[in-house]
Amino acid sequence: MTLKKMRDVTIVTMLGAGLTSAALAGQLTVYTAIEAEDLARYEAQFETAHPDIDIDFVRDSTGIITAKILAERNNPQADVVWGLAGTSLLLFKTEGMLETYAVPGADKLDPKFADQSDNPQWVGMDAWVGSVCVNTVEAEKNNLPIPGSWKDLLDPVYEGHVVMPNPNSSGTGFLDVNTWLQMFGEDAGWEYMDGLHKNIARYTHSGSKPCKLAGAGEIAIGISFANKGAGLISKGAPLKVVVPSEGVGWEMEAAAIMAGTDNLEDAKVLMEWSISKEANEMYNVAYAVVGMPGVAKPVENFPPELIERMFESDFEWSANNRSRILEEWQSRYDGKSDPKS
Repeated sequence: MTLKKMRDVTIVTMLGAGLTSAALAGQLTVYTAIEAEDLARYEAQFETAHPDIDIDFVRDSTGIITAKILAERNNPQADVVWGLAGTSLLLFKTEGMLETYAVPGADKLDPKFADQSDNPQWVGMDAWVGSVCVNTVEAEKNNLPIPGSWKDLLDPVYEGHVVMPNPNSSGTGFLDVNTWLQMFGEDAGWEYMDGLHKNIARYTHSGSKPCKLAGAGEIAIGISFANKGAGLISKGAPLKVVVPSEGVGWEMEAAAIMAGTDNLEDAKVLMEWSISKEANEMYNVAYAVVGMPGVAKPVENFPPELIERMFESDFEWSANNRSRILEEWQSRYDGKSDPKS
């Protein structure tokens, strides 16, 4: 019997005996949308630092994890959220679902990466930034010009050659939709998406998948995020990461403790470690923007102009209007979405 199975049997036995989950010190259930290839590395580094705390991760895309947490609001199953969109955590805070905790060391973060309210409930980790992944081989084969702006993608020449994420499933998809609505204004933003929809081949349920599809040559253009494109270029994919001239949206990954957890002390340990210098260096392997100033080193193949083109979104507006935006998007464009697994 493996150690994990032995632990699970012990937990079942304890619960069967009527013990509360408060007895399960050293055990955390963590909900996350961290990229799968990064998650194993994060888990290993945390458990090296804190071998007495074992984490059971529940991982899916941002939209699915967000919906799961909202569905469980009356019976929370997670102790901690580690690596979910900041706008999702702002929504949970509004709904009274998070534990107030002033994480020691949060004052060392860039102010944008820490809850500055009198009742702090979340901290930021890193930021992912929107971009367009273009397969240069496929673009040449199909006589497609390399786009330089978002509005270039409205050209009929791109019809059937563009993939983007569904914002109901993907935080990256919501980032893009929210950026267009704020950048162009709501009416013009929906008009832009109406035009883009004509050129979309499919909407995926993962933010990284459009770039992966472009990297594999299955599509010419994937609307995704920059660090995924940079990583695929490092592995030899014939990609160009395009930073549209109008600017690109960005979103932070953040962490918070779920209100009512029976494992509060262990949850606090994870929160404190999540903003440590060690953790920020770990995030910087894939992310060029991290919460702690002075830590980030350049990420290979990351477009240097990207950071200066980060659009200043109103994250509270995004959180407060999230449901309305997603319902409208669903009614207009969902017909091209991939089937849900």
